[in-house]
Amino acid sequence: MSLVNIKIEGIPYQVESGLTILEAARKCGYEIPSLCAFNHGECNQGSCRVCLVEATGARGLVASCVYPVSEGMEIRISTPKAIEARRRSVELLLSNHSKDCQQCDKNGSCELLYVAQLTGAREKAYEGVHSETTLDVLAPALIRDTSKCILCGRCIARCQNAHGLSVLGFENRGFNTIVAPAQNRSFQNSPCIQCGQCVSVCPTGALMEKSEIDKVDDALRSGKHVVIQAAPAVRAAIGEEFGYPVGTPTTGKMIAAMRRLGFERVYDVNFGADLTIMEEGTELLGRIKNGGVLPMITSCSPGWINYAECNYADLLPHVSSCKSPHQMQGAIIKSYWAKQNGYDPKEVFVVSVMPCVAKKFEKDRPMMEHDGIRDVDAVITTRELAKMIRRSGIRYDMLPDEDWDQDIMGDYTGAAVIFGVTGGVMEAALRTVYYKLTGKEYGKITFDEVRGHDAGVREATLDINGTKVSVAIASGMKSAKILLDEIRAGKSKYQFIEIMGCPGGCINGGGQPYIRPVFLPHEDDDILDTYKEKRAKALYSEDERQTLRQSHKNPQVIELYEKFLGEPNSHLAHELLHTHYEGREAFR
Repeated sequence: MSLVNIKIEGIPYQVESGLTILEAARKCGYEIPSLCAFNHGECNQGSCRVCLVEATGARGLVASCVYPVSEGMEIRISTPKAIEARRRSVELLLSNHSKDCQQCDKNGSCELLYVAQLTGAREKAYEGVHSETTLDVLAPALIRDTSKCILCGRCIARCQNAHGLSVLGFENRGFNTIVAPAQNRSFQNSPCIQCGQCVSVCPTGALMEKSEIDKVDDALRSGKHVVIQAAPAVRAAIGEEFGYPVGTPTTGKMIAAMRRLGFERVYDVNFGADLTIMEEGTELLGRIKNGGVLPMITSCSPGWINYAECNYADLLPHVSSCKSPHQMQGAIIKSYWAKQNGYDPKEVFVVSVMPCVAKKFEKDRPMMEHDGIRDVDAVITTRELAKMIRRSGIRYDMLPDEDWDQDIMGDYTGAAVIFGVTGGVMEAALRTVYYKLTGKEYGKITFDEVRGHDAGVREATLDINGTKVSVAIASGMKSAKILLDEIRAGKSKYQFIEIMGCPGGCINGGGQPYIRPVFLPHEDDDILDTYKEKRAKALYSEDERQTLRQSHKNPQVIELYEKFLGEPNSHLAHELLHTHYEGREAFR
C-alpha cells in the first residue's frame, strides 16, 4: 500500500493512500465527530454533514467520511468555521428528532446524543414543523419509529450487505423522506426476516426490538412457575453490557443474576442444543440411508427460516423438521419437566434469553405448541436481560459464579456450546453422525474444516468410514443464496448444509450488545473487525473445557429418551420436537 504525506492541524503525517480524511484522522489520533465511521461503509452518503472539515484542494467544507486524502493535503478540524458547521449540522438533525431521550431504549448507546454532546449542539437552535411520524409496532420482533430516524441509511446498507435484501429504503422526497419498507408498509407486511441486523447498526432508537420485559414481569408476579433458559451465545456477550472486554464469558455471573431476578429455575439451552443434534443427526442419517431429500439444511435460525418461506418456498422440503433448541427445550419443560414436578403445564411460563431478535417471531408461530400449550411464552434479548439486571440494582461484577440448575436438564456437552458460532451446528452434528456411522468417536473431536466466522460459503468433504459426506456452511442470506440457487438448479453436491441468519452466527445476533467503538474506549481500534472472533473464542474455549464434547454422551439427554421420548425421531419426539414450515406467497 502506497503512502501519502498530509498535514492535520499543521502536523505532518504519512498515511495509506485511499483512506478517507475521517479514517486518516483517526489513525493519527484525532476524533472527528461522525455518525458513520465505525460501520465499514454502511453509511457512506455523507448526507448528515456531521464530520465537516476544511481541506486544501476542496471548495469549502467537505464531509470527511467520503473525501479521500491526497498527497500534500492539509486538513483543519478545529477552525471556528468547521466547529460551527458541525454543530449546526447536528442541530438540524435534532430539529426534526423526537426528544424523549429519558424513555428511549437507546439511551446510553445513542450516537446522535453522543455527537450532540461532542459538538456542543443546542437543543432548540432550530424549531419548526416536524415531519409526519410512522410508528410501526405490528411485527412480533421489531419496532420502527421514524420520529427518531436521521436518514443515515445504515440500516438500508446492512440489510443489503448481510442479506442481499432491500427490505428498507428511502420513501418519499424532501422533508417527507423516511426510511421504510416499500410503500411505508409495516415490517409485518413485508419480506423482512426479523433478524434485527438493522437494529444493530441504527445510531438512534428509530429501530428497536419489541421488548417483552413487561410480559416477563407480569409472569413473575402471577404466581406461575417461571423458568428461564439462556442460549449459548448470550454468555459470550452479556459481560460487555457491564464493562467487561468484548468476548469475555461471564456464564456464572449471568446465572447468579437470573436467579436473583426471581426465576424458579435457570437452565442452559445447551441441553436443548444436544437434544437438537440427536434429532437432527438422526434425521440426516435417515435421509442419507433411505433416499430422502438432500441436501438437508439446518433449521435452528429463525431468520433463515423466514427468508426461506418468503423466497425459497420450493426448497422447504430440504429444511430439517427439527425445532430450534430453545423451542425443543421449552416443549420438554412444558411436558416432561412439568410432569416430573407435578405442575400443570398451563401454570408453567418459559422465558428464553436469546441473542436473536427473530426468536420473538419464532415463538409466536402457530406450529410452536403442543395440545394448545405454547413451547415458549416470552423471548428477551441479551440487551433486555442486561436491562432487567441493571434496573434491579444488581452489581454484576460482584456476583459469585453460580451453576445452572441440574435437575432433569442441567447437563450439556461442548458440542452444544458451539451452536452460537457459524459452523457450530454443523460441527456438533458431525461429531454425533461420525459416531453413528462408525461406532466410535472421532479422534480429535473437533472438525476444524467447518470453522471460521467470516462471511461467505465454507465447504468440506469428509470421509466417514467409507461414506463421503459433503457439507457447506453459510451465514447471512447473501451467502446462503449461493447455496440455495445451486439446489434450485439441481447442481448442489452437498448432503448437509448449515445456514445461519446473521453473519458470523448467533454471536452476532440482532439482540446482542451493540458494538460502538466510541462507547468502548478500552477496546482496540479494530474491534469492528475482531468482535465476532472474540465472542466465538469464548464459546470454543468453553467447548474445550467440557469433559463431554459430543451430544450423544449427555447423560440427561440419554435419560430423557429412556424415560420419556423413547428414541430420536420417535412418534412422541416428532410431536414435541419437530415442526413444519410454509411458503409465504404474498412476498415471493
